[in-house]
Amino acid sequence: MANPVLEAITQRADEISALGPSNEALCRLDDQAAKVLREAGVIRMLQPKTHGGFEFHPRDYAETIMKLASLDGSTGWVAGVVGVHPWEMAFADPRVQQEIWGENQDTWIASPYAPMGIARPVDGGYIFNGRWQFSSGTDHCDWIFLGGMLGDAEGKMAQPPTSLHLILPRSDYEIVEDSWNVVGLRGTGSKDIIVKDAFVPDYRVIPYNKVVDGSQAREAGLTNPLYHLPFSAAFPLGITASVIGIAEGALAQHMAYQKGRVQITGTRIKDDPYVLYAISEAAAEIAAARAALLDNASRMYDIVASGREVTFDERAVGRRTQVQAAWRAVRAMDEIVARSGGNAMRVDNPIQRFWRDAHVGLAHAIHVPGSVFHVSALTQLGIEPPHGPMRSMI
Repeated sequence: MANPVLEAITQRADEISALGPSNEALCRLDDQAAKVLREAGVIRMLQPKTHGGFEFHPRDYAETIMKLASLDGSTGWVAGVVGVHPWEMAFADPRVQQEIWGENQDTWIASPYAPMGIARPVDGGYIFNGRWQFSSGTDHCDWIFLGGMLGDAEGKMAQPPTSLHLILPRSDYEIVEDSWNVVGLRGTGSKDIIVKDAFVPDYRVIPYNKVVDGSQAREAGLTNPLYHLPFSAAFPLGITASVIGIAEGALAQHMAYQKGRVQITGTRIKDDPYVLYAISEAAAEIAAARAALLDNASRMYDIVASGREVTFDERAVGRRTQVQAAWRAVRAMDEIVARSGGNAMRVDNPIQRFWRDAHVGLAHAIHVPGSVFHVSALTQLGIEPPHGPMRSMI
């Protein structure tokens, strides 16, 4: 199947790449970079067709994010994060879908999903308060998904803990300027968000457990297998795809830089067997990371397309594959950056920006291997992992 979005991105590759320094200087996506994404339809790739989306296969989506990130890390990252939100919005209440996309099908939705707020029940909905970090691309979004915990009548966390996804319009939250000053992925503009006493009606709230167990999509009557992917497969996909794409971008820049480079010893790179070996090994590792992530997405899609639910064990292995793919790509990138010479660290050399972006991307919570590898090993040993935080990212 053709991917016209990827084709559109490829045609404007030079423009996207050239905007990288501007994104970084602004600490958010340049307006022109956001315009390119809108015109190419990147954020509508997983959006339902009923609201102008394309409902692409997750593999097509991941490949597009990789291409974008190989041109500019921040552009790829924002596309990967913001681009997954229409996937969840597809099984939200039709009323909020209409509010968001009724007049403009290119309306973007931000996040974060981390449950950093408290939603106190009131008649018809909730009073919501909280502060969140890391809202990527938020300056270009008009709505937001925010994670919150169900509160009691006094506004304290209710017991047992119940996690919610709440959907708010731009008028109901504050973007904290100057809250994103980091060493990498600067152009993502992943700023803090504050909500103070916002009323969120019932129909704009999705129970997190119904997202995870797939019941929300089933109740919405969705038939496309895309919307029956596990949340733990769909949500990390764009994030990990962007990290792998960034590593691919670093490799491409390294190859272009090394072609005519002569080392201080007088040896031309093309005559240095040690550097050539490192280049080939890194290229193979990055390609393997790409293949693993794309195969994982396709395998998950095939399972749900067959009508079968993805088991917890399969979800754990899928998360292990996804996390390891990111680490594998970044480790390989480090090997070639270390052989790029000191001039690669100059600010006007894009190699150093890809290097910084990749390491900041690897620091995202979705790439922390500890509990994911722990749970995956237990399931393969036939041992039921304990309930609680260890299972929350599976």
